[in-house]
Amino acid sequence: MLKMLLDASGGIVVTNDGNAILREIDIAHPAAKSMIELSRTQDEEVGDGTTSVIVLAGEMLHVAEAFIDKHYHPTVICRAYTKALEDALAVLDKIAMHVDVNDRAAMLGLVKSSIGTKFTGQFGDLIADLAIDATTTAGVDLGQGMREVDIKKYIKVEKVPGGQLEDSRVLKGVMFNKDVVAPGKMRRKIVNPRIILLDCPVEYKKGENQTNAELMKEEDWFC
Repeated sequence: MLKMLLDASGGIVVTNDGNAILREIDIAHPAAKSMIELSRTQDEEVGDGTTSVIVLAGEMLHVAEAFIDKHYHPTVICRAYTKALEDALAVLDKIAMHVDVNDRAAMLGLVKSSIGTKFTGQFGDLIADLAIDATTTAGVDLGQGMREVDIKKYIKVEKVPGGQLEDSRVLKGVMFNKDVVAPGKMRRKIVNPRIILLDCPVEYKKGENQTNAELMKEEDWFC
């Protein structure tokens, strides 16, 4: 379900993303700030599950409160949670399944499960195809079966006014958003263009129109 929020600048934000909602909350409690930082880290490292991690962390704090009331020392509770983390990781290693990134059908299923709760879930097939095409294009092979996809460095979303969401495409290259300076005279489509890259401005600088000369003696007139 989408939530409508009013941000600090007076704008309206419509979202169901937990991290986006928490960013608009003005709080001062240190524990609450840690929860927001946890959501932000989850969004940066994984890109999904921000609401789930907040719900899980909140429940863990709620369960720990009973032990605090029984006068357990916080370090004892932290050690218990650390042991629980080790056990959880061991279980995950046992139930983990290998996924072939070259199997497009399997990858589509994984991506759809991630975006199913988002606003773009109604465009599941389109968004999933775009996500897989973009990550496949920007991926870098590191060897030994490892592949790195730096989506923040190599993948950008460019919004162009007009059209529909179905018009979205993955461009395997670099996009420049440039308006037409002279309508009717400039071509809107160039096939296989030649591109020059300059690290200096291309502009005409007009020279000085006036020149001052200082003459100290009459022979200078004949120089």
